[in-house]
Amino acid sequence: MPPTITATDRPLEKTPADAVVVGVGKGPSGPLPTPGAEAVDRLLGGRLMSALADLGARGNPDEVTRLSSLGQGPFPVVAAVGLGAPEATGGYSAEAVRRAAGAASRALSGRGSVVTLLAAVGGAPDAERLHAVGEGALLGAYEFTAYKSDLPADRPAPPREVTVVVPDAGAAKAPLVRVRAVADAVALVRDLVNTPPNDLFPAELAARGAEAGKAAGLSVEVLDEDDLVAGGYGGVLAVGSGSVRGPRLLRLTYSGKKARKKVALVGKGITFDSGGLSIKPAQNMHHMTSDMAGAAAVIATVCLVSRLGLPVEVTATVPMAENLPSGTAYRPADVVTFRNGKKAEITNTDAEGRVVLADAIARAAEDSPDVLLETSTLTGAQLVALGSRTAGVMGSDDLRDAVVAASRRSGEPMWPMPLPEELRRGIDSPIADFVNANADRMGGMLVGAHFLAEFVPAGLPWAHIDIAGPSYNTGAPWGYTPKGGTGVPVRTLLATIEDLLTG
Repeated sequence: MPPTITATDRPLEKTPADAVVVGVGKGPSGPLPTPGAEAVDRLLGGRLMSALADLGARGNPDEVTRLSSLGQGPFPVVAAVGLGAPEATGGYSAEAVRRAAGAASRALSGRGSVVTLLAAVGGAPDAERLHAVGEGALLGAYEFTAYKSDLPADRPAPPREVTVVVPDAGAAKAPLVRVRAVADAVALVRDLVNTPPNDLFPAELAARGAEAGKAAGLSVEVLDEDDLVAGGYGGVLAVGSGSVRGPRLLRLTYSGKKARKKVALVGKGITFDSGGLSIKPAQNMHHMTSDMAGAAAVIATVCLVSRLGLPVEVTATVPMAENLPSGTAYRPADVVTFRNGKKAEITNTDAEGRVVLADAIARAAEDSPDVLLETSTLTGAQLVALGSRTAGVMGSDDLRDAVVAASRRSGEPMWPMPLPEELRRGIDSPIADFVNANADRMGGMLVGAHFLAEFVPAGLPWAHIDIAGPSYNTGAPWGYTPKGGTGVPVRTLLATIEDLLTG
């Protein structure tokens, strides 16, 4: 069960818990106190900072130093979590606080109830600061145990209760309601991404997405193989042709009251990607369980928008297929005809994401949205260009830049990327409208976006977010990010939609 989160304005000495969390900065010669740390320091007789220095604390990001309160407060353990060096203004960014809150939750497994003073970092806790503390604490407490056998009842589980100390508990209620909704949406994505592909094939992903949509009050449509044939979805059918588990296309629609914008969301749902006949190397192929992260993100986002009751209309169009080699699989040299009538020569069956997305983008555009936002684990080139934590964003300049700006506030790093015209020539085909993969590997992330652009109608603002690396953490946990599915880019998609409503 996910932890609960509440706020309190009671004095710290009257707020019992199994642990208290304080933030400390990184100074030139040791940890720096923050307002929250100062409150605990008073209870400990002015000895907190010297004790932390003696224990080797530096205030680095992700550093958590635990020490006993020795009975000097209503909590047995103090957890001092690093915020890194302060900014030029002397404060700390919301993302530094979010990351610290997550690191504290991960370090406090076995402590059922936690009181956090991180909202005091940087002065009076506004909504942004409360979102950062709450999101970090809840996302850091996430765990996926569905496939763990015989978990002991007394195992060190993540905290079950998080209490945020604030000056006014009443004013914190609304921000924490949003925090809960966001954390649940991110957890849904993580759960879906972490579910193994033998249990999350296209029909099952569509069923789970439909179930989440119905619970959120959305209109739901699921297209099976016969529907896809009737609808002309040649790309989805081609990619799914190698598997006995047929492809699907899911549509989820939220119609908010007094909707001021119409937003199309599209997400890639390849439930497992072997590369097809252009098969991938065996090493790290197991990471391709995450190739449906874009689909999971847009499913969770439209459900989240509904839960928050935003005045917008949002439709998620989600193509789903399993890309496997077999006697019925699509081949290099095949020509695929898409829903909008365009044709692509297949030169690499491992460039399958853009093939299913082409159909989905064409269908989404038929609704005449104001903007189209698409996200996918599209290219290994994204990892080469930007690493494992920073997504690349391409598309219409203004919307691309708006997405990047939203990502900076959300704590999901993204970088704007160009679409140089000369790279478009790399997908020219001698026999069809274009090929699905260029012969050389130069600018692979950008070439993938050029292919998608062929299915976006002229004049429709659009953005493509390549999350090949950020959607799935193959390394050690850090901040509020666990190993496995991360939930990127739900928070950025939400922030972008909210910006469209206020811009």
